[in-house]
Amino acid sequence: MPISKICEEAGLAPSLFHRWQEQLFGNAALAWEARRPERRQDQQRIEKLEAKIRQKDEVLAELMAEHVALKKEFGEL
Repeated sequence: MPISKICEEAGLAPSLFHRWQEQLFGNAALAWEARRPERRQDQQRIEKLEAKIRQKDEVLAELMAEHVALKKEFGEL
């Protein structure tokens, strides 16, 4: 359906519709930009938590290796 027909049914001037459309498309990027700082903060938090998990995994692996070595030393394995 042509825009002119929709505007006519809604009682809008086609020029007004096109102005609104231009404003919408011109400012749509700003709406996404406004959410970026949140995303950046979330991403930083995720990276920090992932690093913390990696560190814990490394510590756990080291402790398990020491545990196995002690068990072997005392003949439990």
